[in-house]
Amino acid sequence: MTQFRRITDLDVAGRSVLVRADLNVPLVDGMVGDDYRIRSSLPTIEALLACGASRVIVSSHLGRPKGVDPSLSMAPVAARLGELGGYPVTVAPGMAGPATEAAVAAAPDGSVIVLENTRFEAGETANDSGLADGLAALADLFVLDAFGSAHRAHASTVGVAERLPSAAGLLMAAELAAFDRLLNDPERPFTVLLGGAKVSDKLGVMQALLPKVDVMLIGGAMCFTLLAAEGYDIGDSLVESDMIDEVRDVLDGEFGGRVSLPLDLVVGDDFSAETAHQVVPATAIPGGTIGLDIGPETRDRFGAVIRGADTVFWNGPMGVFEWEAFAEGTLAVARSVAASTGYTVAGGGDSVAALRSFGMEDSVSHLSTGGGAGLELLESGTLPGVEALERWTNDA
Repeated sequence: MTQFRRITDLDVAGRSVLVRADLNVPLVDGMVGDDYRIRSSLPTIEALLACGASRVIVSSHLGRPKGVDPSLSMAPVAARLGELGGYPVTVAPGMAGPATEAAVAAAPDGSVIVLENTRFEAGETANDSGLADGLAALADLFVLDAFGSAHRAHASTVGVAERLPSAAGLLMAAELAAFDRLLNDPERPFTVLLGGAKVSDKLGVMQALLPKVDVMLIGGAMCFTLLAAEGYDIGDSLVESDMIDEVRDVLDGEFGGRVSLPLDLVVGDDFSAETAHQVVPATAIPGGTIGLDIGPETRDRFGAVIRGADTVFWNGPMGVFEWEAFAEGTLAVARSVAASTGYTVAGGGDSVAALRSFGMEDSVSHLSTGGGAGLELLESGTLPGVEALERWTNDA
């Protein structure tokens, strides 16, 4: 298992702690639309306060601003954090620099201060050394708790971890333990279920996991590139033509027999919520139609495999689940994952959103806050943020 220090390994009493959290939440009319990630970050912040940290300074990105964008200020996020935590939370005037340092220094003991959106700074994504220095100047210790951003070598993730004694937060530690179990100690049968739009986003993790799994179920729009690679007509369904040869190599390879594709599909006349639709065999998609969900036979097949597995990893919906007519495949999979008596991990924004919209999030062993980070960890076995934490473990 990955070795890293936890917050219990740090002496935080009377010291300022910078926490890189993942508070990248949706905003609706200037208010937090979904506070799941904020709630997920609370335990680490509260544990540090309980251990006597003089200040907890929280940094996060929000959206994808190109420079300063007032509509993506951290202010509403900080307000919701304070409401959930039941303590005052202030917003610093920036991410780093003299004014931010002064605001942090002026905060009373036991304060929680949220820095402004890290993406407001051009040096964030470039891991600029000056920006990392500025962040490190705000605190005595660093805690990385943003699993969803740990695959990015940014100033607020890797840069500051190279400058301050660092440890994993409670959320980060739980995420790494869950994925370590998938990678190194899965109980069998081990089933992986992949969906979503693009096979290009998941081919690497397919190649990495196929030798480790017993069955890999494929749904969502990505299945059409695999069906095309098998030589089937896919009508007007989404396909990544430039990926077909690579996909065919995987399917024809040593472990290709572990891949299970849909048996039937729900296809529509066009890409719309109200389109006329029908169930067809996956090997005979009519011309001019678009695949929008897995069909009932596939739902039954996938469900049986999932319920019979002792370890399940799910990333990506089975269809356009936001549209009621094409939500049945994702709902069926969610029910099967929730009903599983094995160890279940769901990751990726759409999978988590589906489980939460169906009210099943509490029936999964581990609900991951990081989609891309989880896939990269499964593919490569590590992440830049994890490597930064490991350096402190090795130096301790």
